[in-house]
Amino acid sequence: MKRIIFAVMATAIMTGSALAAGDMQKVRMGTEGAYPPYNFVNDKGEIDGFEREVGDKLCELAKLDCTWVKNDWDSIIQNLVSGNYDTIIAGMSITAERDKVIDFTQEYFPPDPSAYVALKGASADAVSGIVAAQKATIQASYIAASKATVVEFATPDETIAAVRSGEADAVLADRAYLEPFVKESKGELIFVGDPVEIGGGIGVGIRESDGELKGKLDAAIDTMKKDGSLSKLIAKWFEGRVVKF
Repeated sequence: MKRIIFAVMATAIMTGSALAAGDMQKVRMGTEGAYPPYNFVNDKGEIDGFEREVGDKLCELAKLDCTWVKNDWDSIIQNLVSGNYDTIIAGMSITAERDKVIDFTQEYFPPDPSAYVALKGASADAVSGIVAAQKATIQASYIAASKATVVEFATPDETIAAVRSGEADAVLADRAYLEPFVKESKGELIFVGDPVEIGGGIGVGIRESDGELKGKLDAAIDTMKKDGSLSKLIAKWFEGRVVKF
């Protein structure tokens, strides 16, 4: 008799667990997968990087059933609005212009300075010449509003290639993205000019109609800030950078 009771209880527990898992909100996390260390595709063909780890932890804390979707940067906002995924977690700075189209959670990464990189021997004048930037970024808008000439590319890798080929005098991008290229170039690439402060911190992009999802993610970000796990991930992926929330 006890065996029957235990069997019934076990079945009930398993059924309850299955129902609980089935009740979890399914969320598709959209990212570019081409902007290390924020996000990239690893050797196994999987989305990896700082934002993969942050996103997975947010989903765990918010009790969301999340999958990852890779999308080109230049259409990443349009495809969120169209419903091809439910969030953008792709190194996207919070700006007033973007906020007119989509909503954002609070920042999970503080404002990061942008920087110029040019070939060795370039002068500070390189920043006012032909400057490469990824299309639809805050850097591209900044260059367009300056005295320099902007040349835009679909991917960040192409901006670096443009400098190496001489198509552009310099590239403007997040310093955290450019630093590995400068180090690995062994002197071929150098930072020039002064850092530039553009835009706000980085947040998760959400459709304006998804207020409930925004609330869940904001609460999860709060938890990660308070327990120190967000600061630890920033230090892990950004060369020991110390950020206190």
